[in-house]
Amino acid sequence: MGDGRWGGADRWRSAGRTLTRVVVVWAVSTLTLLLLAGLLPDFELQSADGDSLTRTALTAAWAAGAFGLLGALVWPVIVRALLLVPALVLGLLVFFLNGSLLLLALWLIPDGRGAADPETAVVVAAVMSAVASATSTALAVRDDDAYRRRLYRLTGRTRPRDPRDTAGAVPGTVFLQLDGVGHHVLRGAVADGLMPTVAGWLDAGHRLTPWRTDWSSQTGASQLGILHGSNEDVPAFRWYEKDTGRLMVSNRPASAVELQRRAVRRTGDGGLLTVDGASRGNLFSGGADQLALVLSMAARRGRRNRSRAGYFAYFADPANAVRTAGSLVTECVREMYQSTRARLRRETPRVSRGGTYPFVRAFATVVERDVVVSAVMGDMLAGRTAVYADLVAYDEVAHHSGPHGRDTDQVLARLDRAIALIATVAEHAPRPYRIVLLSDHGQSPGETFESAYGLTLKDLVRAGCGLPVPRRVRRTPSGSEARDAARDALRSALHRPVDESGESARELPARPSEPVVLASGNLGLVSFPDVPHRMTREEIDRRHPALLRTLAHHPGVGFVLVASAEHGSVVLARDGVEVPVAELADDGPLAVFGRGSARAVRRTDGFPHVADIMVNSMYDPATGTVHAFEEQIGSHGGLGGEQSHAFLLSPPDLSPPVGAGDELVGAEHVHRVLRRWLRESSGPQVPLGPLEISPSTGASESLLPVDGPVTQDKNH
Repeated sequence: MGDGRWGGADRWRSAGRTLTRVVVVWAVSTLTLLLLAGLLPDFELQSADGDSLTRTALTAAWAAGAFGLLGALVWPVIVRALLLVPALVLGLLVFFLNGSLLLLALWLIPDGRGAADPETAVVVAAVMSAVASATSTALAVRDDDAYRRRLYRLTGRTRPRDPRDTAGAVPGTVFLQLDGVGHHVLRGAVADGLMPTVAGWLDAGHRLTPWRTDWSSQTGASQLGILHGSNEDVPAFRWYEKDTGRLMVSNRPASAVELQRRAVRRTGDGGLLTVDGASRGNLFSGGADQLALVLSMAARRGRRNRSRAGYFAYFADPANAVRTAGSLVTECVREMYQSTRARLRRETPRVSRGGTYPFVRAFATVVERDVVVSAVMGDMLAGRTAVYADLVAYDEVAHHSGPHGRDTDQVLARLDRAIALIATVAEHAPRPYRIVLLSDHGQSPGETFESAYGLTLKDLVRAGCGLPVPRRVRRTPSGSEARDAARDALRSALHRPVDESGESARELPARPSEPVVLASGNLGLVSFPDVPHRMTREEIDRRHPALLRTLAHHPGVGFVLVASAEHGSVVLARDGVEVPVAELADDGPLAVFGRGSARAVRRTDGFPHVADIMVNSMYDPATGTVHAFEEQIGSHGGLGGEQSHAFLLSPPDLSPPVGAGDELVGAEHVHRVLRRWLRESSGPQVPLGPLEISPSTGASESLLPVDGPVTQDKNH
């Protein structure tokens, strides 16, 4: 009964908004007619003897109403009748037909008070249409109901699909990725009433399944594994490759296309979306032919780069442009207000949110959302088999505002409205759709490493190596301790006798290269580019005797992974703890990081491009906080807390993701589940055979649905 009551209230509110919009558009159109009548000598709204201003205004209102009504009732019929007319001819006919409708509206005015020459009628009709459209669209900027109805009109579907029309039809599947929304955050948003659509699905029997990410808990690794079935050799969000000298960054186009190429070569098929699929707003294509805002395709130049065409397709509709522009301005103002409020209240932790960030946030939370949601709805109305889309709004805001609070609560509520809009449009699609929600990782809160200790990870590494650091770093306890330790270790190393292998501390390069220190959330990577192989602990100790001890003993570091000539690889932690990776378990130095941490570290240790030193920040289970090695108070990329716990929400008519008592672990496992669901819905997908992806022939290039040269990333 509650649902019916609220449904009735929603209908009344919707009707009220529609009536208000009609009245305002009518009033603006009336004023426009009065203005044009005063400016154009061949356009009249008065009788030959003249009329009072009130009478003239009533005449204008009558004409505006008649023109608007004819446009609503007659124009769709005319357009349908002219669908086969060539575009150029139709464009010329539009002006003539619109002018004809205005002449008809003037003819309908009582007492013949309206008159216009045919040429003038064309001009007046064009101005009237433009003003009415702009006014109506501006009023509907934040009205999802109006936006949805406009989409329906474009497809000719004005009412929900009759289930009898699609009895036995193969259902399509839409995968909506809520970027960065962890399992805990989703449950909290549902409990707090922020996401009523998701709450309704849970009440209807949808399964909410948590899944545990890999050590690299970030979109690059997770989405590559989900869409392409392999995230092997993706140790972090950014990393240095010694064999190629490249700095790989997951959200750079050339890096994304290379990662996709490697995954395709490794798995032997194009990806999750190879059969009638669409990829929207993702880092990778998933093998889809229909693309919009896909980063791995943005690295390609040429006419067939359809990824960036998603913007043009969306903004070609002036109504979309006005709607999104209004929301963009609103979001910029909202961010500036929220950041100012946080600064005045001295909220902590806090990072800088000035400069261009308000525009970056507005792009992620408004422009990209609107384009992606529109593309997904178009895919459903076109009846595509599989769609995967990424909505990045929450992740972007949580990095700078923190994963919990009013700022992110508002984003979650707007994401729920977008989900509801997609679900409603699915009812009008030519086939039934199953909508699956999932995330690629969560986010863990916490003060940045630099804010907590007064120096960055790079500063700490340089101090531990005895390299120059800024004066401010030398004043910090961490910096001075690291430099003192480096000096003491160097003195002892210079007097160290030759060991049994015949090597001494003096047998090192005279001028070793600067270490490359990279951050991926609370995961740090240290590489020495002048050494072509992965350095061992013994080699690092000979070159920089204090470095590993400085890192492992620092209070902001949870543990360090490094190769060892004696033990294979070892995990180092505070108090002199050393555990060979082969003996690693979910206790000891990794106990605080929870179940599965040992497996995640062991897997990454086997990657060809793992860094010389992998550094994971501390994690406080009492507060759930970590220390990001970059400017983020909501971070992900390593182990510790909510960042490692994503979710998968599936409708009850799909098979359970895992068996009773089993866990869903790793992005590659999620890929296998999603592929199984596609087989259940549409029959088996067709993988590409091994001959089609031979590295020697470079045939994997053909799996990317674009041609043309690759644009290299900057600084590569």
